[in-house]
Amino acid sequence: MKGMKINWSHFVCKFLVLSLFGILFISCVTREKIVYFQGDLESLEQMTAKYSPTIQADDLLIITVYGRNQEATRIFNQESNLSTSSGGNLGRQQTYLVDEEGFIEFPVLGKIKLGGLTRIEAMQHMKELLSKDIIDPGVSLMISNFRITMLGEIGKPGTYTLDNEKMTLLEAIGMAGDLTINGERENVLVIREEDGQRKFYRIDLTSDQVFTSPVYYLLQNDIVYVEPNQNKRNASSSTFRDVSFLISVTSFVITIVALIGR
Repeated sequence: MKGMKINWSHFVCKFLVLSLFGILFISCVTREKIVYFQGDLESLEQMTAKYSPTIQADDLLIITVYGRNQEATRIFNQESNLSTSSGGNLGRQQTYLVDEEGFIEFPVLGKIKLGGLTRIEAMQHMKELLSKDIIDPGVSLMISNFRITMLGEIGKPGTYTLDNEKMTLLEAIGMAGDLTINGERENVLVIREEDGQRKFYRIDLTSDQVFTSPVYYLLQNDIVYVEPNQNKRNASSSTFRDVSFLISVTSFVITIVALIGR
């Protein structure tokens, strides 16, 4: 209208402020989206009752036999020889591969089925077999190739070889530096090989049901993947980049208008 002077800098400023509020509203993350284990945790101890992983096919076992007579146990504690660059040999404990049917081939005793047994059960079974040749035998058994892989929005992604074959999903996440702020906590994926087939499990870390999940305790070669949340996906999308560019241009225009209006 004639005689009216439009304050363009004021108009553009209002537009920018409204745009910023809109983006902040869209990208706002509520407490329910990021806090773990929401719900009633009073029965947690019952949920996480005693658990012991069982020996599976392709496990590599380190087995050491003890006894009062060290000479009597020597034949059961074989070492594998590794050649060095200088031509010498380095001795290390022999590992025993669990075959597809759950058997290992052990010195003197021959084929022993350990698949499907817990570590404690396997040691007790071997003690019973060894008692025929050794007085009061002792057995130490460890899975040497127990490893898991952590991928995605994790602080320290990678493959981890573990000394302890009893590892929970939560312990694994903590070991790998926890989820990043951009990790999707409601849809963590665990990939597991079971009976020759690959299975996929989805876990909601914001729910107390995580403790009753079949993958709460991880098994050898489990893969844990944390996908990016909506904020991270938005930040990676061309639309979000276009909005960011628009805000930058708008800021530039405001500066120019403010200088001209002086």
